[in-house]
Amino acid sequence: MAKLGKRTRAVREAFVGKENLTVEEAVALVKSSASAKFDETVEIAMNLGVDTRHADQMVRGVIGLPNGTGKTMRVAVFARGPKAEEAQAAGADIVGAEDLMETIQGGTIEFDRCIATPDMMPIVGRLGKVLGPRNLMPNPKVGTVTMDVAQAVKDAKGGQVQFRAEKGGVVHAGVGKASFDEAKLVENIRAFVSAVAKAKPAGAKGTYMQKISLSSTMGPGVTVDVANAATE
Repeated sequence: MAKLGKRTRAVREAFVGKENLTVEEAVALVKSSASAKFDETVEIAMNLGVDTRHADQMVRGVIGLPNGTGKTMRVAVFARGPKAEEAQAAGADIVGAEDLMETIQGGTIEFDRCIATPDMMPIVGRLGKVLGPRNLMPNPKVGTVTMDVAQAVKDAKGGQVQFRAEKGGVVHAGVGKASFDEAKLVENIRAFVSAVAKAKPAGAKGTYMQKISLSSTMGPGVTVDVANAATE
């Protein structure tokens, strides 16, 4: 425990007095502090000036990160017949209809992204209370309710990230792994911030991007200068 305590203390000390850094500085600091025995995820959290209780202030979208996420996405697809075959050929991990609905209702959710053909939505709709809170509900706005299931599966497997503002107007996502080159992480972060900027809702008032933080799975967070992060 003493060893862990010493390591944790050293990491935290490295962050003291560091705030509003450039994306490059923040990435370098987060990468150098990621010392867990596994490849930590680099996570971004963005505080937005929106009230998600109002429909016209909801922020959601999807972005294909230029360098992927480094995470293996498990994809489930609700489809029948030829579309089910297309999904399997594209690399979907689970494909089904009523049988998949029953599996999920039974509490087994072994996937990170859920895709459905439009005709499956009456079945999927029954799972709203299960999939909704986990941000797994298929939605046409982010391309997960579609007839082109093959492309949707490929996008999910290729590093596409969905985002949605939660209570308090916070958007967070994994934007790569600590093992990524700094330049690739910087590129992913700028692409993500740009996507959230473009998703600014009509009802947003005042300052839209209020705070941006970066951290690794086990490490402390550091704030990033919003103006610098928003620069293309």
